[in-house]
Amino acid sequence: MSQSDPVDSCPVPSGGLFLRTIAMPGDANPAGDVFGGWLLSQMDLAGGSCAAQRARGRTATIAIDAMKFHLPVLIGDEVSCYVEILKVGRTSISVMVEAWARRSRNRELLKVTEGRFTFVAIDDDRNPRPVDAEPV
Repeated sequence: MSQSDPVDSCPVPSGGLFLRTIAMPGDANPAGDVFGGWLLSQMDLAGGSCAAQRARGRTATIAIDAMKFHLPVLIGDEVSCYVEILKVGRTSISVMVEAWARRSRNRELLKVTEGRFTFVAIDDDRNPRPVDAEPV
């Protein structure tokens, strides 16, 4: 990777840690690369957890924007998802989720994926509801 590569320019995760898991053989193709959909679901869980805390209740994913897969995730990698709140609207919360992998072989920490997720706060009937103006 070149010095100008965005992966190199961010040597540490941004945001708070909201999920940590291990990539298992059932999450990968026969070549040992983890499916992008598995990683996306982990990122959605992490982003949803952060959004639900901020909204003080249920949220639902309404958009995933600007996904970028930098590097593959391998079987045995420890995957951590870090979340930073970007914007809080009347009923929605936009977050940036970064997925980082700690390689099982050399313990190197690498940013593998990032994406912007938007969640809407919902009530018990799954209708949009306002998000409190002040954070918890």
